[in-house]
Amino acid sequence: MDHVRWLETLSSGDVDAVGGKNSSLGEMIQNLESAGVRVPGGFATTADAYRAFLSASGLDDRVRELLDGLDPEGDKLAEVGAAIRDEFTKAEFPEDTAEAIREAYAELSRRYDTENVDVAVRSSATAEDLPDASFAGQQDTYLNITGADDLMRACKDCFASVFTDRAIAYRTEQGYDHLDLALSVGVQKMVRSDEGSAGVMFTIDSDTGFPDTIVINAAWGLGENVVGGEVTPDQYTVYKPFLDNEKVVPIVEKSVGAKEKTLQYAARKKDGGDPEQAGDTTENVDTPTEQRNRFVLSDDEILELARWGVTIEKHYDRPMDIEWARDGRSGELFIVQARPETVQSNAGAGTLQTYRLDETGTVVVSGLAIGQAVASGACQFIASADDIDTFEEGRVLVTEMTDPDWVPIMRKAAAIVTDRGGRTSHAAIVSRELGVPAIVGTGDATTTLSDGQEVTISCVEGDQGQVYEGLLEYTVEDLSLDDVPETKTRVMMNIGNPAAAMQWWRLPAHGIGLARVEYLVNNVIQAHPLALLHPDRVDDEARARIEELTTGYDSNEEYFVEQMARGIGVIAASQYPEPVVVRLSDFKTNEYAGLIGGTTFEPDEENPMLGWRGASRYYSDDYKEAFALECRALHRVRVEMGFTNVIVMVPFCRTPEEADRVLETMAEFGLERGRDELQVYVMAEIPSNVLQADEFSERFDGFSIGSNDLTQLTLGIGRDDDRLTHLFDERSPAVKKMISMLIETAHAHGKYVGICGQGPSDHPELAEFLVEQGIDSMSLNPDSVLTVIEKVAEAEKK
Repeated sequence: MDHVRWLETLSSGDVDAVGGKNSSLGEMIQNLESAGVRVPGGFATTADAYRAFLSASGLDDRVRELLDGLDPEGDKLAEVGAAIRDEFTKAEFPEDTAEAIREAYAELSRRYDTENVDVAVRSSATAEDLPDASFAGQQDTYLNITGADDLMRACKDCFASVFTDRAIAYRTEQGYDHLDLALSVGVQKMVRSDEGSAGVMFTIDSDTGFPDTIVINAAWGLGENVVGGEVTPDQYTVYKPFLDNEKVVPIVEKSVGAKEKTLQYAARKKDGGDPEQAGDTTENVDTPTEQRNRFVLSDDEILELARWGVTIEKHYDRPMDIEWARDGRSGELFIVQARPETVQSNAGAGTLQTYRLDETGTVVVSGLAIGQAVASGACQFIASADDIDTFEEGRVLVTEMTDPDWVPIMRKAAAIVTDRGGRTSHAAIVSRELGVPAIVGTGDATTTLSDGQEVTISCVEGDQGQVYEGLLEYTVEDLSLDDVPETKTRVMMNIGNPAAAMQWWRLPAHGIGLARVEYLVNNVIQAHPLALLHPDRVDDEARARIEELTTGYDSNEEYFVEQMARGIGVIAASQYPEPVVVRLSDFKTNEYAGLIGGTTFEPDEENPMLGWRGASRYYSDDYKEAFALECRALHRVRVEMGFTNVIVMVPFCRTPEEADRVLETMAEFGLERGRDELQVYVMAEIPSNVLQADEFSERFDGFSIGSNDLTQLTLGIGRDDDRLTHLFDERSPAVKKMISMLIETAHAHGKYVGICGQGPSDHPELAEFLVEQGIDSMSLNPDSVLTVIEKVAEAEKK
């Protein structure tokens, strides 16, 4: 009987012998090291060794006796689990098993030219990470284990962790026999990430199932802080299809996490002797402010990890959940675990379930949204696992961190809200698997929310999840993606929020006809671009907020360019290679004034709707330098990141002469029409755009009809005037004549014409009219796409 196997002798076919985790490590060492993927060496105890341990000590019979008739949701779970683990602690290894482990450890130490090599000791269950279920994180891991005696203790503790409360409950839920599962212990050379960094990588978007991105989380120190949700990590998102193109840097998202703690090696106990228990070998310390405020990984490191992720995914032919570490001494990156992703990769593709809030409320706290759902209920605080028996089904679980130990109550919760954690923590993974929406990393939920307070949890408004005061009304709808008809007319989406672009990627839309940068400026950048360029001209409060926003960036200008480029990049990635039409900023002066520092730079206009907006700002001496930042961001998206599917659109361009000035200004700042395949459209929202369509066609590659403004200016009705709403109608004969004239003239010049607005969704007869006129595309809100495709298909048959 083999008690121990070296990792390099293992492959994916050895799951029964050493579990999914260890067999996967061996598989990568054998097959992927030649592709540059680095995996630390080591060995694994076998399932036979585990069973021999149980048999020699009589534990198998004792375990069955203790588990007989146990209700995993009853009040005896903790008591029974503790009793079983105590039995493991008191048992002794068979002599031949102990000798094999000690000899293997001595050999590993010799391989690394040291007397007692420091190792990571990880559990690998023989039934874990099956295609239809994930046992990941249910057994224990011990880091910085040094010396044979400490290793033997850690191995026994790993064996005992087969019977943690969460593991018992999960196996019962999944219908697995507790003693059919065996445990292998993986013993690997520690990567000195205690002096470096570590984290988790998914080769699929773990919230939306979008298959073309790699999502990487990173924090300083050992990786258990990220896995366990102890910290809010950095997040990086990479577009996979461009990774082979060395001319571009396809990092579409970079966000700095709080990284509150750093897990590092602890001083040895008892004057250098053995620790009191395996867990005493590490300690969590406060992360210095300077490290909290900067990115953990460089762009080159992000791309190296992402390429490894693609290599691993291709080898296993399925999306993967990967743990990585960077050695702080050598600077080298390593893969320390890889397992199949089991939530999004198993999700059905035929139906898209959508949640929509039907009313608004006061936001109490916010954090990272996990799962795309809405839920409501009364808050219940749970401070520790000792109190989980008190949790009432259907309540909103509020705690500092959602530990996987709490699976028995997580499945009872309507939603989960935590102070700490990131998108790739085990808590987030379990929440997704259970279908329970969660908001993690709020920072202050446990101090801001009150026990018993009624709240609504919304994870459908972007990356940020919101906790609203009160029980708000919301709608759940199942949209069928089966048997969607093909149409000649493109049906596209209007998108402002990058997270929404990812949420709706499954829709059979043909690109994005209107991507609004105002969302990014208002919700992400937040500051007026001129205030970023001239912080000395704003008041102290605005200057302080700008300093806080731009922490970690080389300059305020780079903050604006980076944030806008990443946001547009996510939107472009969600549809590539389909076209994504990005409209340049079209804030009115009163809207610009509402940004941080905005009042310093904006005039007070009587009628902002007809004032200094759109194209007129771009070449103005009073705004041109701010417009340059937008151009730099779009150049970065198209040239440096590689998203040549981005088309730029100029809004509210009043005359052909103004168009010339805008195009000259854009070219001055790196956006030259025709260069690098750049197309430039113009919004057709002013009667002059229609009446002088011949001249505009000479300057632009296409038109997009802004039906709201075109209706407003054709009929002379303020679109926000409540007393005139009965007259505001996009179906007006005058407006339809404008649309018809534009399509005819533009097509005569071989130019593209689309429309962006809800008119075709709200009025079936308008959709039919547009098809009759030969419009090239209709772009509308995502939740209307399927309905309009049906309407367009019917109209095209006539």
